Parts: sequence; structure tokens; C-alpha cells
Amino acid sequence: MKMNWRNMAALALFATASVTAGTASAAEIKEVRFGVEASYAPFESKSPSGELQGFDIDVGNAVCAKLKAKCVWVENSFDGLIPALAARKFNAINSDMTITDQRRQAVDFTDPIYTIPNQMIAKQGSALLPTAASLKGKRVGVLQGTIQEIYAKARWAPAGVDVVPYPTQDQIYADLASGRLDASFQDAQAASKGFLKKPQGAGFDFAGPAVTDEKLLGAGVGFGIRKGDKALKDALNQALKELKADGTIDRFAAKYFDVKVVLK
Repeated sequence: MKMNWRNMAALALFATASVTAGTASAAEIKEVRFGVEASYAPFESKSPSGELQGFDIDVGNAVCAKLKAKCVWVENSFDGLIPALAARKFNAINSDMTITDQRRQAVDFTDPIYTIPNQMIAKQGSALLPTAASLKGKRVGVLQGTIQEIYAKARWAPAGVDVVPYPTQDQIYADLASGRLDASFQDAQAASKGFLKKPQGAGFDFAGPAVTDEKLLGAGVGFGIRKGDKALKDALNQALKELKADGTIDRFAAKYFDVKVVLK
């Protein structure tokens, strides 16, 4: 699933410095503070009553239960999640963040948990394809800080595609529905459950095949952790391993997704 890299050098230095900070043993972890950007259904969103919900939320809560730790959720813009992690506003990112080499410069990751195809959506009958040639002169919405933004700016923008970053996915869908955008590019499941299967998405559909590019789009989603926080990383990996083995994460995936997504 979903960084402004102007400050990458500073973040990398900050992350390196944080290695020297003390870390607790797994048995001493009493609380896990997850950073999340809560407008990306079905991964993370809010119910009408304001409660956090979604696949990543369920997984995070199950991890905390395994660790017998309290789960605390801290909301943050997606492109600010890594800086906020470095600033210790929370101690793990759980927000559909794909593991990429670029992000590894600033943070560590747990083992991959799941992977989701990346697809573009547009008006039915538009004949648009997720290629630079097809999108030349068109406006394509992307969520700020995501791998989709990085990909679109690298592969499409140089060819004359107007790549438009937004702070939240909901704003992208609103502008797509109103005609201010020609297309949007995001996780396929986010597009399906968050837009296409809702009244707002009537008349829209996936445009072209899934986009693959392991260098820019990565190969799986994990929790982001400050560099050097080995005790937390090991504890989270063990909890995730057990939740995969007992079928818990598969059950969560079946609840939210149309395709198999869990990585073993």
C-alpha cells in the first residue's frame, strides 16, 4: 500500500543516531504505539462513530494481544509517518506501507505481511491505460508519500502526465468523481473497497492491468520500525509469524479482500 524524500538524508542520520537509544526486551514491551493514516479503506479507515477499522487495524490489535501489550493508535499524514517515527511520536508504522529500498534507508521493517496489486481507476469507457503514452496530458491523483506517487512521478510525469499528489485518499476519490481528475493510482483493494464498490464510484472501473515494478513499487507490506529497535522488531516478527501460522491473518484478509494477499 502508501514519503516525501526531500529530507531523506536528515532522516537517515536521525535513524542512525537512534540506534544508540535503549531498547526493551520483548518481555518488557507493555505498549505498542502504531502510527496510521486512517483514510485508506479497507486497510485503515474510520467507522461512522469515529472508531478505527480495517485490515491493518485488526492485524495490529491481534499482534498486541499476542504480545500482551496495550495497542495505542496515533493518526498522522502518510507522508509524515517516517519523520514522526523518527521523532518518537510512535514506535511502529502500521499503515499499508510497502517495503522499498528507498524507505529502508530511513527505517527498518518487519518481515513482509502481505502484498497488494497496484492499479489505476478511471471512467468506464475512457480507454485509458497505466502507461505514459496513454496518460499524456491527463491528470492522475496519487496519495502523497506513497509508492504510487514515486512511481507516477518517475515513470509518467516526465512524459507529460500531470501527477497530482493529495494528502488523503478520500480527496482523490472526491476529485475523481467530480471530474477534476482523469484517473487515480493506488492499491487495487483500496480502490475496490474504498471507491468502486461504493455509490461514489458508479461509472468507474479499473483501467488496464496491474502495474508491477519491484524497484519502485516494492514486493510486500510490513511494519516500519526505528533502526536499531531490535527487541521490538523481533517481538513483532514472532507475533506475526504465529498469527500467520494459526490462520488469523488469513481470516482477516478474507474479511476485507477479494484476493489472497498474505505472504507466508
